[in-house]
Amino acid sequence: MNKEILMAVDAVSNEKGVDKEIIFDALEAALASAARKKYGEELDVRVSINRKTGGYDTFRRWKVFADESSELETPERELRLDDARDLDKDVEPGGFVEQPMESVPFGRILAQTAKQVIVQKVREAERAQVVDAYKDRAGTLVSGIVKRVDRNGVYVDLGANAEGFIAREEMIPREPVRSQDRIKAYLKEVRTEPRGPQLFLSRTAPEFLIELFKLEVPEVGQGLINILAAARDAGVRAKIAVRSNDPRVDPVGACVGMRGSRVQAVSNEIAGERVDIIPFDDNNAQFVINAMAPAEVTSIVVDEDSHSMDIAVSEDKLSQAIGRGGQNIRLASELTGWELNVMSESQAEAKSETESSALRETFMKQLDVDADVASILVQEGFSTIEEIAYVPASELNGIEEFDEEIVKELRTRARDVLLTQAIASEESMDGAEPGADLIEITGESLGKALARKGIRSRDDLADLAVDELVEMGSVDEKQAGELIMNARKHWFAEEAKV
Repeated sequence: MNKEILMAVDAVSNEKGVDKEIIFDALEAALASAARKKYGEELDVRVSINRKTGGYDTFRRWKVFADESSELETPERELRLDDARDLDKDVEPGGFVEQPMESVPFGRILAQTAKQVIVQKVREAERAQVVDAYKDRAGTLVSGIVKRVDRNGVYVDLGANAEGFIAREEMIPREPVRSQDRIKAYLKEVRTEPRGPQLFLSRTAPEFLIELFKLEVPEVGQGLINILAAARDAGVRAKIAVRSNDPRVDPVGACVGMRGSRVQAVSNEIAGERVDIIPFDDNNAQFVINAMAPAEVTSIVVDEDSHSMDIAVSEDKLSQAIGRGGQNIRLASELTGWELNVMSESQAEAKSETESSALRETFMKQLDVDADVASILVQEGFSTIEEIAYVPASELNGIEEFDEEIVKELRTRARDVLLTQAIASEESMDGAEPGADLIEITGESLGKALARKGIRSRDDLADLAVDELVEMGSVDEKQAGELIMNARKHWFAEEAKV
């Protein structure tokens, strides 16, 4: 029987490509389980198989605790140090002592149990091998054969016992996929799961498009051309931004290929999706203009603070710039990372005039200047009082209509306005009164101190993080945590009612 154990281990190891040690561990677990069933489930049993002869020994074991320990809960598996040293004089707390016991014969019933354990262990080992093989390949292109398609998605045989899964939402809409089709996908995530899929694939990710171009365009694969960004409306339209690292290589032409062969090959792989190839530009405005193709931009206004741009196009090109269902403007926005607002030339002019008029009124009122001076400031690109107060004087002196005296007066008035605003804001905060609900939690003194810093109600306090409240002073981390939790109690009470 011992030889049969060794033969079974060899056979399973060779057939499944699993390390023999994993199978020995499974057999030992099965034998230990059989011993517990025979002698008592409460026992802790260890079985050791001789890797050369196939013979095995069974041991009952106990975990050792210090004599004064109060942690002992199961006497059948645990011993105090004094008693444990009767079995092993060198044992220390936290270790184990063992005593040989009669082994269970390796009969037919035990063989069935062992088989089930081995199958489970082999399956776990195979899944672990798949994760090990693919964990460094996340973010790359993989291909395989479609095993089956169901309402959840598509299961792909990647070879070597590896199976990938493409969720329904990661499939290109209305793309026909059948069993035994060969399919490419982007390996989006490798996740260790006890059961179910572990390799999660995507055919809608922008990265999938980039990987396809690496495959079809040698210059991209060689690093002569970089694809810096991609945006997709999967199965319909996409945009990619390309830049050449070699001035002799045209990035757009290389990606398009002779008579469009390269971009067409990529398009065929993604259900006929139309791909616009956009030259990247370090100038953000020019990059956005490029990304709006095929629509022609007549003017563009950049707002760095809100990270947005207003784009003007001719009236007859407005629908083209927006695209069907806003597709063109949406993809251009995703590609560039800017919020884009597209409008006709007349709308842009009207908006510009409205904003300029409002800015003129602000300058006239706050700086106490006439319409001519305010108009010059607006025309020169000034949009805030802060800019007038703190830009280098040379910028204002460079304005043809202004002399040094006017510049000095404008800067003085602008700084006076800012100082007045700061004082008013401080006084407003100093006079702020905390709400009764805040004082109920913090007390009057702390409540008034918080109100001066803009925290005036229980909900204002509840919205804070512990470190934010600590930074305001007066309380330590523990007190801050208690105050915030007290302020949030009514939230939990309202949720409980719902």
